[in-house]
Amino acid sequence: MHVEQKGQENQSQREILVYLMEEYGDMVLRVAYTYVKEQHLAEDISQEVFIRCYHALHTFERRSSYKTWLYRITVNQCKDYVKSWSFRKLFPKSIIETESDKEVNSVSTHVLKKEENNELFEKVLQLPVKQREVIIFYYYEDLSIDEISEVIKAKPNTIKSRLHRARNSLKDQIGGGIILEE
Repeated sequence: MHVEQKGQENQSQREILVYLMEEYGDMVLRVAYTYVKEQHLAEDISQEVFIRCYHALHTFERRSSYKTWLYRITVNQCKDYVKSWSFRKLFPKSIIETESDKEVNSVSTHVLKKEENNELFEKVLQLPVKQREVIIFYYYEDLSIDEISEVIKAKPNTIKSRLHRARNSLKDQIGGGIILEE
């Protein structure tokens, strides 16, 4: 089944949701993983994203694509989770930092097995969230500066600055050289 934005009026919310889960489920999981760096949490967040999506389908105004809408829901869900009391209390920063290398090696390989450069992706996961999200959206999800701006609700120039800082941070981590083309 293929859902066209113009022909959706005849489809049920359930049919649209099934299509969205099949089409964008992996993308939602990848984005969630970049925020929480743990497979089970990313899977839980992905489920929450699609539950929210289902409940909000009737409010979707088609001013953006479903993909952009799902990115926005995913980013908001991840940011809410990371700011939550349980995440801060159950995952003290010291534990996250000491366990992150093990998790990145095992989980990112599984979740992102199609990525060509896991070593670079591990470095990306170590960036601060604001830099990490623009790198993920720009290079891994192929969004334009304007699309990223719409998803994370920041001005395009802010996105460009974050992208520039993230590239420089990655270059420093890797030890110089050109790693990502602008």
